Amino acid sequence: MADLPFTLDQLRILRAIAAEGSFKRAADSLYVSQPAVSLQVQNLERQLDVPLFDRGGRRAQLTEAGHLLLSYGERILSLCQETCRAIEDLQNLQGGTLIIGASQTTGTYLLPRMIGLFRERYPDVAVQLHVHSTRRTSWSVANGQVDMAIIGGEVPAELQDSLQIVPYAEDELALILPTSHPLAPIEKIQRDDLYRLQFIALDSQSTIRKVIDQVLTRAGIETRRLTIEMELNSIEAIKNAVQAGLGAAFVSVTAIERELQMGTLHRKLIDAVVIKRVLSVISNPNRYRSKAAEAFSQEILPLFANQANLTLAPSPLDPAVSDPLPAPVLAESPVHTAALDVPSLTIPSP
Repeated sequence: MADLPFTLDQLRILRAIAAEGSFKRAADSLYVSQPAVSLQVQNLERQLDVPLFDRGGRRAQLTEAGHLLLSYGERILSLCQETCRAIEDLQNLQGGTLIIGASQTTGTYLLPRMIGLFRERYPDVAVQLHVHSTRRTSWSVANGQVDMAIIGGEVPAELQDSLQIVPYAEDELALILPTSHPLAPIEKIQRDDLYRLQFIALDSQSTIRKVIDQVLTRAGIETRRLTIEMELNSIEAIKNAVQAGLGAAFVSVTAIERELQMGTLHRKLIDAVVIKRVLSVISNPNRYRSKAAEAFSQEILPLFANQANLTLAPSPLDPAVSDPLPAPVLAESPVHTAALDVPSLTIPSP
């Protein structure tokens, strides 16, 4: 077989240019000079005897041949990384890397605690956390860029046959009010009280916003009658706005533990309405599963899920818990507790 007409470095350069949109920014991201990048591209085009970039515009645009090479190049580089990690595994968790993905809420409020516990047990394993939308995270798992992920939304339909999707735990969404709100002293409010509140919400296209609307509708609440006072782009911004007395909001209970303990927010129950969604663990069964990923699944994930109701009170860690995750099934999001026997999230004390 003749020598390959490209090198791994050339594939890395091609990927960087496609991602950055220019030769200069690609060179900066790779910590090399722009002339070195240009020379490698010229050599690659000469070896393949095809142009890879359309140089007529201000942004570096891939030609059809460039797109084809990039598609295969990403797969080649991914397999190379997978090979290196498999070899690192031979050292029996005395090194290596664990890459975990998460959707926004779980990545911000849940995964840092999980990673902290994992690092206490395996300090020599480097851990990376990639927080993106459920869709982007799912594709990262499918492409082998992420070992496993915990998501709160629904996996894209085109990936559901290729990924292993395991229901993990239920995450309750709570109604929060300013501590000075007139409804704060009342134990439970009625559904009609919701129509008199001013709500602060995430963008209407966000996963959590859609989950809330779907569950409220199934509970007989007319979401179109809810008054959305303002839309913000982060949970932290929403919590701060509620604390400032600007309105009410629905957020995950995992996001408000500190505020409830400090008494800066008030959680309000709604009579006969419980809003829950299913968190799922996703992985790619066709990819190499590292020992680090296996250890995280078997030793860390069970600590945050049990059959008790979700609680924000500190609970003791039980290192003996090591039951495997349930058999893979397609997760439906969202569901009521009675519809699926999925453990609720428990937040262990640090």
